[in-house]
Amino acid sequence: MLSLSLPSVLFNTASAAPAARLRSSLIAARLRAAPLRLPSASLPRSRSLSVVTKAGSSESKKTILYDIPVSNNGARNRLIIYWKGLEEQFSITNPAALGGIKSPEYLSLNPQGKMPLMVLPDGLALPESEVISQYIVHKYAKVGPSLVPTEPETRAVGALATRVHDTYLVPIQGAMYRGPMEVEVRAKQIEEIARQLDVIEGVMALRPDGPFIAGREPSTADAALFPTYVFIAHILPKHFGWKDVFAGRPHTQTWWDAMCADTCGARVM
Repeated sequence: MLSLSLPSVLFNTASAAPAARLRSSLIAARLRAAPLRLPSASLPRSRSLSVVTKAGSSESKKTILYDIPVSNNGARNRLIIYWKGLEEQFSITNPAALGGIKSPEYLSLNPQGKMPLMVLPDGLALPESEVISQYIVHKYAKVGPSLVPTEPETRAVGALATRVHDTYLVPIQGAMYRGPMEVEVRAKQIEEIARQLDVIEGVMALRPDGPFIAGREPSTADAALFPTYVFIAHILPKHFGWKDVFAGRPHTQTWWDAMCADTCGARVM
């Protein structure tokens, strides 16, 4: 189970407003006073802008997935690996093996310095969790469950849920556990998390035959969302006083129960 140490949060946004206006005024004054400095074209680049590079040939026949257990982004890839029974094909490796995600070696493979990162046996490095998910399900399309809905409309519903999650929910999930953060900023982001949960509830209602996002069978969309909801279901009640994450979200509740009961889903909780 996830274990995080969180700062004390008091959502007194009214009293924080004058301070926020003062900070904005000071920042604006500094920007007016500071000269604009553009990077020189002659300066050498510290690393390639390419996000997909050849990492060099590998002696191992296994594909390497650089990830750690508490990463919800990497967990979507691990869940797909579990569902498809591909554990013998993958080596799940801590990025510390390359010196960490900010090491020169890791940055040469993924200039963004984030997890997860997949390196194929021929050396091709592929970052970004959804890119990795789509590679796995298409590379191993004939192995295990498809995880790709056959109907275009159903596939679109799954893609929509994934898109909303990746674009609007993941970027602000840090409000649940990161610190320090200004009180008013954290409060607004937690409020926005609640709104996005309602948006996703609406997406899940598009395929009410469930219990999964795209209908009766799991898909890559379920793998994308579930690890983040593990964070949400644990942190928001414990540290922010939410009595029930799924109150007023019946489709999400049904989906959550099905995912928790799934043998592979339980492995990423």
